[in-house]
Amino acid sequence: MATDRIRLGASYRKLYTATALSNIGDGMAGIAYPWLATAITRNPLLIALVAAAQRLPWLVFTLPAGVITDRVDRRRAMVAMDTLRCAFTLLIAFAVLGQQDTLPAPDALDQVVGTRTGLYLLLVLATLLLGSAEVLRDNCGQTFMPSIVAPEHLERANGRMWSIESVANTFIGPPLGSLLLLSAFSLPFFVDAGSFFAAAALVALIPGTFRAVRPEGEVDAAPTNWRAELKEGVRWLWRHPLLRSMAIILGLMNLATNLSGAMFVLFSQDVLGVTPLTFTIMGFGFAVGAIIGGYVAPWLSRTLGSGTCLALTLGSGAVMQALVGLSSSWPAVAVIVAVGTLLGSTWNVITVSLRQTIIPAHLLGRVNSVYRFFAWGSIPIGAAMGGLVVLISRQFVSNEMSLRMVWFVDAAIHAVLFFVVRRTLTTERLEAARAEGIAQHALLEGA
Repeated sequence: MATDRIRLGASYRKLYTATALSNIGDGMAGIAYPWLATAITRNPLLIALVAAAQRLPWLVFTLPAGVITDRVDRRRAMVAMDTLRCAFTLLIAFAVLGQQDTLPAPDALDQVVGTRTGLYLLLVLATLLLGSAEVLRDNCGQTFMPSIVAPEHLERANGRMWSIESVANTFIGPPLGSLLLLSAFSLPFFVDAGSFFAAAALVALIPGTFRAVRPEGEVDAAPTNWRAELKEGVRWLWRHPLLRSMAIILGLMNLATNLSGAMFVLFSQDVLGVTPLTFTIMGFGFAVGAIIGGYVAPWLSRTLGSGTCLALTLGSGAVMQALVGLSSSWPAVAVIVAVGTLLGSTWNVITVSLRQTIIPAHLLGRVNSVYRFFAWGSIPIGAAMGGLVVLISRQFVSNEMSLRMVWFVDAAIHAVLFFVVRRTLTTERLEAARAEGIAQHALLEGA
């Protein structure tokens, strides 16, 4: 058993492979969905609405998802959600197939007209449903990991997971998606649906039962009411000053990042002059940074200190976002974002591993969902704000400058957060919390 844990184990390999397959599909969708939105309309607010719809469930469904996660078998929930995502993606694929001869629209109208209206509404609805399934699936996935990997190996397991997600999502998926997109608008969506189905099948093969075990060991005890269970998770997080600070800071980071990210396709097309193929090549830079970041994060954490790594992520974010806003060259943007993504990956690896270590197992689903409510609930707000910033600033400056403006706002928010993090998320505080969590875990196992 010890050897299996050191090697992360067969169950981890199945989860790892399932993640790789589904993220290849997500990488294709990362090209296909934005391009589909810009083929339907050029209105920045309508394009931002698609991104906001996909992330809105993180604001409205995250807390109930945490209660569900702590009540059900987490593996079965992951299988069910990937199956639903397969179905929702197929819905889009067939809808696009029916209209792909008319895409992209020959004009660049800001308004959605004619048959494009129905396709746009379906796109918003499908992304909303996909986002809802993703909320529960991802929350189960993060709470599932400590059940198959020992606490002392979580950083290594999460680092490898983030790396394969990045390779699949930005290095394999987008080039394949671009090639399929050039052949037919609907093809990336059909293949994405297949990747969700394959991921569901692999997770279904992981043996065991993965329900949350309460401290007294009564797995099948009748649950209390939802409000009481939810309050328990909210109360635990809010009384933990370190995790509370991390959740709020990450929420503001995600708001800033998505303020510019929601406009990235328009920025790439109208300012950088990219095509689907060059957009994909630019994405290689993102992938390289994320791949390296996922693997070096544990080493950086040990060498520089976990708190220093988090501060470095925010400080570099301020500089990188400002440089992107000033750039007019897509190769330069690819290099800039690669460096930023490398450091950004360390934030994910360090903070996710820390949460998995210090949150009690029977509360992990609920506390994790409350954390992500603050951290991810701001994403649709940021996406909508990005569209509004461009739409309003267009009244006073050129279209190009309005698209640059979101990057400068993003950089300013990251700069402010950098000074907050240096004082709040210190290495000493993070490592003390980690050591306490490992000790409590060992105590429970010994009992």
